[in-house]
Amino acid sequence: MDAYDEDSREPQAPDGPAGTRLPEQPPRPAPPPAATPEPRTPVSWPESRAGATGTEPRTAVAAPEAGPGTGKGLPRPRTGVAALSLPYQIVAAMALSVIAVAACVHVLMVFLSLAPSNTVTKQHGEAIEEWVYPEFEQNWKLFAPNPLQQNIAVQVRAEVRMRDGGLLTTAWTDLSAQDGAAIDGNPAPSHTQQNELRRAWDFFAATHGADNRAVGLRGSLSEQYLRRIVVMRLHRSDPMSREGVIQRVQVRSRTANVQPPPWSRERVPDKPAYRLLPWWSVTSDEAAGGVR
Repeated sequence: MDAYDEDSREPQAPDGPAGTRLPEQPPRPAPPPAATPEPRTPVSWPESRAGATGTEPRTAVAAPEAGPGTGKGLPRPRTGVAALSLPYQIVAAMALSVIAVAACVHVLMVFLSLAPSNTVTKQHGEAIEEWVYPEFEQNWKLFAPNPLQQNIAVQVRAEVRMRDGGLLTTAWTDLSAQDGAAIDGNPAPSHTQQNELRRAWDFFAATHGADNRAVGLRGSLSEQYLRRIVVMRLHRSDPMSREGVIQRVQVRSRTANVQPPPWSRERVPDKPAYRLLPWWSVTSDEAAGGVR
């Protein structure tokens, strides 16, 4: 016997007695229609990365081509020596090499002038002194056990041949006072104002005895150096010296002790001492403008 009645055609329960009907099943919902995939627009790598991180999708925009003015795709501009043409690069390299060699030689010469006596200084001592003295001389007076406690001023006067043929003697000009006035209150004073005249006098005093006679081979050099400085300074500051021609100059120093503080028991003389040098004849090149 079939599990279905011919008239009803209804299914029977498989485990129940014959003629038992299965419970009615609710109708199954129709499956949703398959979603049609949207066409995807090809995007560049940055847009695809942005979509992967969850950011809002963006419309792909083609990157502009690199061109003049954009700064993209062009080599970095050269600067410095590299920006010069090849001939100028060679000239610049040679100039830098000369400067570097000169700087190394200068440092070596100054070092040898301060170093203890050795084989090099014994064999080439004269060349070292000619290089260093007097402009680049070094000393350790600032760090000496007994630093300088005196104020030394360098003064000068001159004999000037005027245009009418007369010979006039100028008054004493305090060159150290002029330097002091230029330095006082100046946050960046000139090295020349601070050291030129002072070092010239120290150089002269170190190469001459108390009788003002040279005691070494550099004595004449120190006289010439000091004389040229004072003549040049007279041309700048003394109107009479500019109107005529300087024939002779005479230099003297004025030394005054620095007085101790009031609480000190030390007593030092307060009267200045003078050191008067002989008259020096001025050479033609110095008097005619060689030092102007």
